[in-house]
Amino acid sequence: MKEYKDTEGEWDHVIQSQTSLFDLRLNEVWHYRDLLFLFVRRDFVTVYKQTILGPLWFFIQPILTTITFTIIFGNVAQLSTDGAPKLVFYMAGITLWNYFSTCLTAVSGVFNANAGIFGKVYFPRLIMPLTIVISNLMKFVVQFVMFLVFVIYFYFQGEIQPNFWILLTPIVIVLMAVISMGIGLILSSMTTKYKDLTMLIGFGIQLFMYATPVIYPSSSIPEGYQWLIQMNPLSGLFDYMRFAYLGVGEFGLTSLLYPTGFAFIILALGIVVFNKVQKSFMDTV
Repeated sequence: MKEYKDTEGEWDHVIQSQTSLFDLRLNEVWHYRDLLFLFVRRDFVTVYKQTILGPLWFFIQPILTTITFTIIFGNVAQLSTDGAPKLVFYMAGITLWNYFSTCLTAVSGVFNANAGIFGKVYFPRLIMPLTIVISNLMKFVVQFVMFLVFVIYFYFQGEIQPNFWILLTPIVIVLMAVISMGIGLILSSMTTKYKDLTMLIGFGIQLFMYATPVIYPSSSIPEGYQWLIQMNPLSGLFDYMRFAYLGVGEFGLTSLLYPTGFAFIILALGIVVFNKVQKSFMDTV
């Protein structure tokens, strides 16, 4: 245990190796908020510092993916879009999914990716997952603005009808961030011991995309399987995105109750598991 005193002899900071399972010490995260913002800035700068197009990749990646989905799923497979223009329909799903999948993938590897710095200096380990979620939120905002440009264009073309539900967008984004972080914390704790899981995470996320209404509307699922798609906590969030901005599909305030409850439960569970593993993960990484 390391202890530090200020000039008046009062204990200012205490670092202990032995704490209870539910002693999450979230107040330390706030104490280290400057470090959090520093890591966020580092991630934003270093990812695109040595690229030719730089931040333009924020726009290029979703556009190329949207065009690919439009050709393959919209024109070739002829999947339903509930009457919405194919381009903006797929962009709505891709914008939201990119944020979720990127956060989940990065958070799930946080122990292995930061083993070097974790073994050298002390700071609340929860800072790193939060850094990932906030850094990717900045990327999401850029892509979301591009999505809004397409929404405005198709609105003036008279092909979509956004509604007042768009006011709930910040809540939906927070829920998406919380769910991805919660699941990622649990997976990151498991990967310290089971290395094979690292190989399966990327594949599993791809499969999970097809179990989520990203490239198709929930209404296209047969009635007998609707219960299955509704078990996915992300389904209501994607239904919201299409209903609020495109005016297609079905959505009600109750559709957010399940994702909200799931988000808080999975985050709480993730933090507890993460807190337990971070005390001894250097022995297994």
